[in-house]
Amino acid sequence: MTQIFRKRVRINASADELFRWHVQPGAFERLSPPWEQVRVASRTGTIEEGGQVELKMRVGPVWTTWIAEHFDYIEGRQFRDRQASGPFADWVHAHRIIAEGEDQSILEDEIEYRLPFGAIGRLLGSGFVRKKLEKTFDYRHRITEGDLEAHNRFQGQSKMKILVSGSSGLVGSSLVPFLTTGGHEVVRLVRRQSNDGEQEISWDPSSGTIDAAQLDGFDAVIHLAGENIGDGRWTAARKTRLRDSRIQGTRMLCEALASVSNPPKVFVSASAIGIYGDRGGEVLDESSEPGTGFLADLCRDWEAAADPARERGIRVVHPRIGVVLSPAGGALAKMLLPFKLGIGGVIGSGSQYMSWIALDDLVGALHHILGDESLQGPVNCVSPNAVTNREYTKVLGKVLSRPTVLPMPAPAMKLAFGELAKELLLASAHVVPNRLQESNYQFRFPDVEGALRHVLGRG
Repeated sequence: MTQIFRKRVRINASADELFRWHVQPGAFERLSPPWEQVRVASRTGTIEEGGQVELKMRVGPVWTTWIAEHFDYIEGRQFRDRQASGPFADWVHAHRIIAEGEDQSILEDEIEYRLPFGAIGRLLGSGFVRKKLEKTFDYRHRITEGDLEAHNRFQGQSKMKILVSGSSGLVGSSLVPFLTTGGHEVVRLVRRQSNDGEQEISWDPSSGTIDAAQLDGFDAVIHLAGENIGDGRWTAARKTRLRDSRIQGTRMLCEALASVSNPPKVFVSASAIGIYGDRGGEVLDESSEPGTGFLADLCRDWEAAADPARERGIRVVHPRIGVVLSPAGGALAKMLLPFKLGIGGVIGSGSQYMSWIALDDLVGALHHILGDESLQGPVNCVSPNAVTNREYTKVLGKVLSRPTVLPMPAPAMKLAFGELAKELLLASAHVVPNRLQESNYQFRFPDVEGALRHVLGRG
């Protein structure tokens, strides 16, 4: 028995703009919910007739393959894909674009599907699949609408050629497809041998190896590379690696960019709100002085490593990034399992401030920084509504419908994580995004509950 799922949304963009967004590389990656484990294994052709994509996806503890082939392509109006191989007995997905005047359109997704195992599959799986489709397409439509609005704010500007380091990390893997769906050309700066036919340039920050000639002619560089701060105890050796991966790499890249004939107009070099240290309830903006401690020293030296680019006349911006909310990585990914099991709780006193940002807002802020030439120097990339750890714990429990009654005392955290606990988990920094707000950046998810519901599919 064939079942039908249909969902529509009105988009504040012309039908041509909406269709073109779907045609650009990166659209599938932008539309993949962060709570799902899905990756593109291979792709042949485009969404036009005969194009095919092979997906690897995790269903429970098992990885499975889904092969979809495109057909019935009508320029500017629709494209369809059907399951050639995968978990369903049958699956056909129609994407339709319907014009609603010059500046509005309707996006309609219609899926005709049959569950496997006949009547038993329908009995056991119909409600589950319907619920999964509802939350997936709620997410997809929010992303489509938000991304198009973000790109349209800078539609009068020329498309850019952008170099991105750290492109495979949590932020980079969302930023790159966001930029390509906006029509920008993106080249990845990778720490391995570049693949033939791919938009990649190789470098080796540990040995100081980079071909500066390949960096000539970029409009912008976004530098996100650096070893994960929160991944393991801070031994002396690890602290050295954390510093070297940021400071040496940044300085080497900036010296190379400063040496070329046509340097980029803007260099966006990641930093972190750790620069402010543990400041209790003090409200911190970009004019606040750096704090003390390992993280504060690291961030200060990390930002200073971009001086060669500044001296060359390149506009340098340091996004000071807060706690990034995404189940695909970072702090939230580590918290999810204990909270889902009902054993999550307040860390330490719970009074410490947590300055956070939804991943899609961080991606949007980085794009905004590229387009707004008035921004330079430090820019706090956090939500305007910081919360205490106690408030965050309560909201996460509410979103997951789980109790949050098991606290994690400060002494236990220090014993387990050492200095990392003191400077990351127990430190307090109430940071505000003055420069983003003064430059009229529009946050998609300004409150923590809305952000968590979006990234976890709990709308």
